[in-house]
Amino acid sequence: VQLVESGGGSVQPGGSLRLSCAASGFTFDWYGMSWVRQAPGKGLEWISSINNGGSMTYYADSVRGRFTISRDNAENTLYLRMNSLKPEDTAVYYCTKCKSSFGGDCETPRQWDVQGQGTRVTVSS
Repeated sequence: VQLVESGGGSVQPGGSLRLSCAASGFTFDWYGMSWVRQAPGKGLEWISSINNGGSMTYYADSVRGRFTISRDNAENTLYLRMNSLKPEDTAVYYCTKCKSSFGGDCETPRQWDVQGQGTRVTVSS
């Protein structure tokens, strides 16, 4: 089972990025997926989840309205579109495989069982 994130980089405030997470080794469309992040010197922060079919999405208040989670089950890939980026969005972003198909119950480490290696996002002028 493997999750590989990509798409991170450096961007100015107000800019956009799209992160991808390529999944392998499990039946992707059976499971909800989440994105979490870790800012420098801080703990993990859940930011968004999606159910197995992609019809239900969930967001933390800090990113709601700016970030969009989506998935392509045919390509076994999870995405995070990030718009209107702020310096406080600077972090390493990780995708996680939820233990259930729901997605709405995937906000803490106990609720997922696989985490990728992360991709770094830096928002700075």
